[in-house]
Amino acid sequence: QVQLVESGGDLVQTGGSLRLSCVVSGSIFMFNPMGWYRQAPGKQRELVATITRGGTINYADSVKGRFTISMDYAKNTMYLQMNSLKRDDTAVYYCNARQWAIEYWGQGTQVTISS
Repeated sequence: QVQLVESGGDLVQTGGSLRLSCVVSGSIFMFNPMGWYRQAPGKQRELVATITRGGTINYADSVKGRFTISMDYAKNTMYLQMNSLKRDDTAVYYCNARQWAIEYWGQGTQVTISS
């Protein structure tokens, strides 16, 4: 049974930083790509960043230059470093992993940015 467990969400002030983690049960090499998505209240879930096994990275325009996605294969963990946080970054952040046609999601971690 594949499980993705996110952590690291918190309440921070505008301009602050957070690092989210997504720990994968089993080998992270099974998945390609992996990524982070977010869903703000009243809005649809949107892509934040993705990373392929080959290292290709894609960011949403709204987070380019502020967020960094990375992988630690030894720890079966994916990270999202978030800097210069804005109120618009407030959302539940979800870890996503794809294995061929199957998608897996974590339970989400809440990120709240206050002014």
